[in-house]
Amino acid sequence: MSNNAINKLSETLVKTLTLRGETISTAESITGGLISAAITDIPGASEVFLGGVVSYSNTMKKDELGISAADIKKVGVVSEAIAVAMALAIKKRTKSTWAISSTGVAGPGSSDGVPAGTVWIGIAGPKIAQGIELSIAGKREIVRLGAVESALGAFERILTSSNSSKQK
Repeated sequence: MSNNAINKLSETLVKTLTLRGETISTAESITGGLISAAITDIPGASEVFLGGVVSYSNTMKKDELGISAADIKKVGVVSEAIAVAMALAIKKRTKSTWAISSTGVAGPGSSDGVPAGTVWIGIAGPKIAQGIELSIAGKREIVRLGAVESALGAFERILTSSNSSKQK
């Protein structure tokens, strides 16, 4: 996990989305805007990045993304359902082709019984909405950067597979 790897993944993302004429948006909790920052560090990102929301609190998830308090209470804020709901909500709100979301516990301790290092990434796009669970050991910075790198890596794999299926 390194800033260099994150930068390379971001470059690939911007290049691929630009070539395809597609866009992306983000809804971030645990990563606190780091996914958006990684994308916008790349020249040309303004062609594909529509914007993002840092919804660190449950209130922001409700107010900015329409995630219901009942759903958060039912499944927990750090869950696949909430990660996917966040991605779908920001995709709809920005009318982007794709969206990435993050929710998790950076640590050092657990939160609501969820261990530190537990992260859910949500990815939404044409014909896809899925959650990816991660377990990342380390201090807060390691967990957060690991979540960014994992989110961008997962998104790159999904982009590659969706491009392959379009060519068939």
